[in-house]
Amino acid sequence: MICEKCGLETESTQCNACGKEIVRLGQYCYLCGAEFLKAAETEDTDFDNRVLCSDGACIGVIDEKGVCKVCGKPYSPET
Repeated sequence: MICEKCGLETESTQCNACGKEIVRLGQYCYLCGAEFLKAAETEDTDFDNRVLCSDGACIGVIDEKGVCKVCGKPYSPET
């Protein structure tokens, strides 16, 4: 994407709030003012496909490697 300010080729991002493709100049969208979310805040947003930790005392979610993101225990469907 070409930067609207300087005219140079630069990396772009899509704003989570307004959906516009923009140059990322800071931590806020310069079109709508929304704060950009960090990667950790945007993952696990598909609640229907999450697998919860099999440890009854943990509130974590199982990652793509099959272990809990909070306690680190491997997923065990039997429990």
